[in-house]
Amino acid sequence: MREASVGFQCPSCIAEGAKTIRQPRTVAGGAITGREGRVSMILIAINVAAYVAQVATGGFSSEIYQRGAMQGYLVADGDYWRLLTSAFLHNGLLHLAFNMYALYLFGPFVERALGTARYVVAYLTAAVGGSISVYLITDPLVGTAGASGAIYGLLAMALVFLLKAKQDVRALLVLLAINAFISVAGARISWEGHLGGFVAGLALGAVFAYAPRDRRTLVQVLAISAIWIAMIVAFVLRTSALTP
Repeated sequence: MREASVGFQCPSCIAEGAKTIRQPRTVAGGAITGREGRVSMILIAINVAAYVAQVATGGFSSEIYQRGAMQGYLVADGDYWRLLTSAFLHNGLLHLAFNMYALYLFGPFVERALGTARYVVAYLTAAVGGSISVYLITDPLVGTAGASGAIYGLLAMALVFLLKAKQDVRALLVLLAINAFISVAGARISWEGHLGGFVAGLALGAVFAYAPRDRRTLVQVLAISAIWIAMIVAFVLRTSALTP
């Protein structure tokens, strides 16, 4: 028996009563676990570990970097994994530091809004979206790497959530404008990856923030599936153009 405010209850009665209590949900419909931010820290740890392994085995000449960085002609030749692995490699310590600091700042906020499962899907979708954009636009002989596509996706989702909540977004818009200028003006910066991640993030943010509550999960699954189908179609068309 368990002590209650009106006497005692048996465990089975408590379990049955718990089923009638609505569990709290995030704004996107995800479960609230009380551990929001943990996935963001895990992603930071993975990126840092990948960079340490990369440096320890030869830096840019290491097999980790050579086999994982984004290069269009190699992707077209069958190295499809580069669309994802390139989002966990970086071109220097400063590159890593900037991306991980942004992930530390904005990742937990988006993770709290989405819940664990939706956050993982959103992060990976934005990362691949950035790589697809690079694949479509960048010279296929140019190599790129970095988590920037995923980070810009997080920034775009944060912007959508703040707009829906009618919060002041001027500081975020200024940050985005500064980063957009750096992306275009800076040397050796893949603005194509930033653009692709941001567009994917805007689409994901709209899906998560504005899906109707009564059929939210269904709408989100269908919309995310549509985003992936669009990326796959773009990938196939680009591959056919690059492959003799």
